[in-house]
Amino acid sequence: MKFTYPKHEKLKSKKIIDTLFSDGQSVSKYPLRLVYVPISEENYTFLKNINPKLDQIQMGVSVSKKYFKKAVDRNYFKRILRECYRLHKSVLIEKLDQPYAFMFFYQTKDHMSFQEIEEKTIQLFEKFQTKNK
Repeated sequence: MKFTYPKHEKLKSKKIIDTLFSDGQSVSKYPLRLVYVPISEENYTFLKNINPKLDQIQMGVSVSKKYFKKAVDRNYFKRILRECYRLHKSVLIEKLDQPYAFMFFYQTKDHMSFQEIEEKTIQLFEKFQTKNK
């Protein structure tokens, strides 16, 4: 598997983002949270027509302005979240039976190291797999 995070994997659809926040389920592993929702067949077909390269997964990342007032700090943690996802997405998608949309959150004021966030990311992705068997 390639360790990439291509443009077609990035969650940009306002319709799907709204669905994530209204109907999505979540799993947490402090300080991370993963909100997910299966992409309906009609939305997947619509997105596939727009972007033929579309995979089975769409991922977005978010860091709260409440915890990090400065954009430079939020951007730093978003970069770390994207990198952790890129390196360990195989754990997340290995047993998916349908397309999913995910939003990945960092939810604390604490400045954790990359290694700590990476460990928590792996645990979070494994928790998602066990919840969705």
